[in-house]
Amino acid sequence: MSRQVFLYDPPDRFVAGTVGLPGRRTFFLQATAGGRVTSVALEKTQVAALAERMDELLDEVVRRTGGSALVPAVPPVENSDTAPLETPIEEEFRVGTMALAWDGEEQRMIVEAQALVELEADSEEDLAEAEERLLQDEENGPPMLRVRLTGAQARAFAKRALDVVNAGRPPCPLCSLPLDPEGHVCPRQNGYRRGA
Repeated sequence: MSRQVFLYDPPDRFVAGTVGLPGRRTFFLQATAGGRVTSVALEKTQVAALAERMDELLDEVVRRTGGSALVPAVPPVENSDTAPLETPIEEEFRVGTMALAWDGEEQRMIVEAQALVELEADSEEDLAEAEERLLQDEENGPPMLRVRLTGAQARAFAKRALDVVNAGRPPCPLCSLPLDPEGHVCPRQNGYRRGA
């Protein structure tokens, strides 16, 4: 079976979003263009890491080009997107591996998200080799979402993604663990229940 690549070059919209209540949210990356919609599920930590690394890479591009790259320092207001995810949300796959790159000639951020794949091997070395072969296999590798963004689109994506990650449950002022609506057992209070 050949590898399925969901290519958006460029997308009309590329956002991170969630479904569900804080504490039980499912995170998605969603790309849309020309009536097509691709949604892939991932972990909250993956969304946060992607947004942080994207901002860092954009800052590095600006630094290395002396500001000549078409990358804004902050997300432009016209690229701001607070709309919910497009529905119905149909998960194409769960993300395992992500990659970021900057195409200097085209002035584009390339985001790749590949499906999570279970591999079995006899040793760590065999597992590492199997993973590398699978990820490099353009013909039969795991499904992949590939999105090419302008600098402005990438900045806007990173801001929204971090806002989505930080919109969860508020932290306990004593222990920094997330507070559920019904409270939580705070370790700094010797196990006494602390209200929200």
